[in-house]
Amino acid sequence: MNITWWGHATVAVADRGTTILTDPVLRNRLAHLHRRRGPRPVLDAAPDAVVISHLHGDHCDLPSLRALPPSTRLLVPRGGGAFLRSRLGAGRDITELAAGESVQVGPLRVRAVPASHDGRRNPKSRIRAEALGYVFEGTRTAWFGGDTGLFDEMKSLGPLDLALVPVWGWGWTLGAGHLDPAGAAEAMRITNPAQAVPIHWGTLWPVGCGRVRPDRFHLPGVEFASLTAAAAPSTDVRVLAPGESLTVAA
Repeated sequence: MNITWWGHATVAVADRGTTILTDPVLRNRLAHLHRRRGPRPVLDAAPDAVVISHLHGDHCDLPSLRALPPSTRLLVPRGGGAFLRSRLGAGRDITELAAGESVQVGPLRVRAVPASHDGRRNPKSRIRAEALGYVFEGTRTAWFGGDTGLFDEMKSLGPLDLALVPVWGWGWTLGAGHLDPAGAAEAMRITNPAQAVPIHWGTLWPVGCGRVRPDRFHLPGVEFASLTAAAAPSTDVRVLAPGESLTVAA
């Protein structure tokens, strides 16, 4: 299994000739507030499937989904299918999943798991779907947390070879349903993966944030690595830059 982190929550997971892309944000700007720091994702080929963790715009980016071939399979939280069909058009291959359900994508099993996060499209929206994480089971087993706080079922996710764990967000503060570096380190103590890669940090910068709290964009990854060394010393943390890859160890 090889993973490439493209920034924020976008990760390409490649295993046994099959590639799954998580929460794709494939452009340099998101709405009028967020500018990408780091390289724009470059995909060698279209993924075999995409997983969407929840409907927030920085995880379910409609222009990025439209840029993928219509035949790309979309795995989405239960309740999100109608919304995506209405925005992407007919003919899309969309499968809705609830926590505990799984599907096959080629040789890989994709298992939907819980997440603790607001599932609405935005705070005032009536469009709502369950927030999920996903576990990919192939030559190795990897958990993609999406965006989440700590939750009770976390202890039953493993055994895991890799955790793709969110460690911050896109602002200089965090609300409920998120993990900061300390919370993410606690998640590693609970799940005990062999390796971990911090995601969901340092990529999408609202205008002006670099002057207000630049530390919240540069430091969460290394803070997570330091805290995990104490909380879960058997977990090997790899802090990647956007565009860097990792082959998951045996």
